[in-house]
Amino acid sequence: KKKQKIRRNIGEHDRFLFNSSFTNNQRRIRITNITMKETVKERAKTHEAVSSDRLYLIDAAVVRIMKARKTLDHRALMGEVMTQLKFPASSSDIKKRIETLIEREYMERIEGDRSKYKYLA
Repeated sequence: KKKQKIRRNIGEHDRFLFNSSFTNNQRRIRITNITMKETVKERAKTHEAVSSDRLYLIDAAVVRIMKARKTLDHRALMGEVMTQLKFPASSSDIKKRIETLIEREYMERIEGDRSKYKYLA
């Protein structure tokens, strides 16, 4: 006879029983955790929440840098934001956040040189 392979997956109709008369001289009993599988809908919701949180982190990094530097050109700002962020951010996301900060009047473009920004608030 071949050994039956131990099944690691737990189904919906599996039952667990507690043996109250079980005794053992060892002090520790290892019980493995059962993790629930995440559905596609939950995963999408999680990704959406993470991306919205990241937008605020990008805003905070840009404002922090501009507050310290007062005026800065686009390339230098992008480079500093990339180094401050602890997650990989695309340059298009950072550009969008800079535009929203300009709209919300945290900063403005310098009129003579459109690639430079000036901190307002």
